Amino acid sequence: MAEKTEEQVKVKKGIKKQFFEVSAPLTASKIMLYAGSIEELEGKTVKLDLTRNLRGKNLVLKLKVRNDSGNLVADVVSLELAGVFIRRMIRKGSDYVEDSFITECKDGKVVVKPFMITRNKVSRAVRKALRDEAKKYLLEYLNGTYIKDVCSDIISNKLQKTISLRLKKIYPLALCEIRWFEILERK
Repeated sequence: MAEKTEEQVKVKKGIKKQFFEVSAPLTASKIMLYAGSIEELEGKTVKLDLTRNLRGKNLVLKLKVRNDSGNLVADVVSLELAGVFIRRMIRKGSDYVEDSFITECKDGKVVVKPFMITRNKVSRAVRKALRDEAKKYLLEYLNGTYIKDVCSDIISNKLQKTISLRLKKIYPLALCEIRWFEILERK
């Protein structure tokens, strides 16, 4: 039988675990994590389901915990719409348009994946026009905005509403969402 390495022996059996409060500045909800010490929680990722807060929109917020001089703070890693929500919104006789691109914000590099559903079947030219106009607006918006502000606009649905109003001139949409928003690197 193999002997235990030093790293495996370091785990102490007698430490009493407790709940630690993690503050997430982007959400109003309290996050409590169960661990033996604050150092143990540093670097952990937490998934927070915002479905109840957003009245049925299945948005999952992924956060990474960091130790800020004794206080645990959760920073946003990504925002993601659940596939179940998207499948529920697509109806027979409608088309969907999606895109994916990497761009710069004022304080980092992000991946953005917009997702739009038309009211009826549309031609490929209309879908391309919708995709191009959405990308143009998002690039313009993201280059002049901080990541924290973009995340709060996505959660509060401000960004999606402005995109939808702009795209309504091309073709009316049944749904306009940011399906995926992920932070690749921070400056």
